[in-house]
Amino acid sequence: MNLFITKIMEGKAMKKFSLVLIASILGSALTIGIFKFFEIDDSKLLKIEHITDSPVVGAAYTINKKGEIVPLQFTDVAKKVMPAVVNIKSTQLYRVSNSGQQDPFRRFFDDDIFKHFFGPDFRPESQQPRQRGPQARIGTGSGVIINSDGYIVTNNHVIHNADDIEVTLDDNRVFKAKVIGTDPSTDLALIQIKETDLPYVPLVNSDEVEVGEWVLAIGNPFNLNSTVTAGIVSAKGRNINILQDRSAIESFIQTDAAINPGNSGGALVNLEGGLIGINTAIASPTGSYAGYGFAVPANIVSKVVEDLLKYGMVQRGYLGIIIRDVDGNLAKEKDLKLTEGVYVDSITANSAAGEVGVKENDVITHINDIEVKATAKLLETIGRHRPGDEVLLKINRDGKEKEFIVKLRNQEGKAKFGEKGPEDILEVLGVELEEIDKELSRKLDIEGGVRISKLSAGKLSRQTNIKEGFIITKVDGQKVKTIEKFTDILKDIKGGVMIEGIYEDYPGSYYYAFGL
Repeated sequence: MNLFITKIMEGKAMKKFSLVLIASILGSALTIGIFKFFEIDDSKLLKIEHITDSPVVGAAYTINKKGEIVPLQFTDVAKKVMPAVVNIKSTQLYRVSNSGQQDPFRRFFDDDIFKHFFGPDFRPESQQPRQRGPQARIGTGSGVIINSDGYIVTNNHVIHNADDIEVTLDDNRVFKAKVIGTDPSTDLALIQIKETDLPYVPLVNSDEVEVGEWVLAIGNPFNLNSTVTAGIVSAKGRNINILQDRSAIESFIQTDAAINPGNSGGALVNLEGGLIGINTAIASPTGSYAGYGFAVPANIVSKVVEDLLKYGMVQRGYLGIIIRDVDGNLAKEKDLKLTEGVYVDSITANSAAGEVGVKENDVITHINDIEVKATAKLLETIGRHRPGDEVLLKINRDGKEKEFIVKLRNQEGKAKFGEKGPEDILEVLGVELEEIDKELSRKLDIEGGVRISKLSAGKLSRQTNIKEGFIITKVDGQKVKTIEKFTDILKDIKGGVMIEGIYEDYPGSYYYAFGL
């Protein structure tokens, strides 16, 4: 996507660099692998292909499935992948006005008496701002087709707050896309276009990806469609502190394959044509490629996609501990017996790990036989599990190894799945609501309603001229007296919505229409 987020990196080695959200994409129809079925509803299974065994490739050759050594080259992979590369154009609508220079009589017309008779937006014609109509903010990025029925993985920041999403395939066919779900914690999103029999890319086990392995990045940098770059995996488990979500999971695969703005939501693939990651960020002093790119591992992608399809939201398990990396200084300070691992700094309330005996000052070394040398790897590994799942923790306590079986919980400390709450639709609309009391209802001669106490960036502010203080009394003709009723009506609506209501200090009813 052309818009990007920058964060100055700290540390001696990279203090001059900034982190920029970016992207890339890939596609390939690989026939070797297994099929994983996600149950979407009672009548349909969705097939997503996963490769179970992909060999690590050498610097001058690779090994095929028969164990034969074959020359190293990228052309076959590129041919497989590019048909599943898509370009994503996201459009956000917002209103702009030219108010012109300050008029000496403007303050006079701001008097409440004029608003009382003519409404809160009253201005005489000479004072009216010139509305230029809805303006469009357009960003572009990439996406990866992962299923022949049109399911596409991209970055959340590529389609965030988009009013319209347009997908262009490699053969130049254009489709409108709908959002299936998003996960800001990993900066991933799943969208779908109405088409079948599409080429797609299978996912590989990203735990088996090796540092030094050859990879390709294919995407649409700077709107240069289907651009292929090559490099190697230069590191794993990178935490670069670029995601702003409070539950962010960062355990990026680092690569030196060239990635630039416009590659966002695209893919990193191995020489078998399997998806090993979704390209998400670069480290750069200029905003363009400078040698470092970062991709969300495929194992996280697989978990997020499955949850969005089955539950409509990501179900993520938590240990209930505060952690930090073990290094030489911490080991000396705490008198630890090792210099790698994840240090348990404290135990939270209703902690799943604390309940089974994990204590402060423990060092976690393995989760289900997966070695965790840093917090990024622990967050990635636990993030692939749901509340109620059991994991085996291996810890070092005063030089002695111990094992604990932990049943993960949700963020609230309960071993049950989460559900979409009313805050989801309110966030989309960009509003905070409060229910009005009976006294105010009698004063205004209405049966009840919900008032907009705060208006922020969202569909209402971008698509209408609604103001804070507006009291919503009806949604599509249905009476609204509570926030719960408001969200219940809206959660199943797709398309246009009409809300009706009043302003406390101004006469008459007002109507605002917007699209979901």
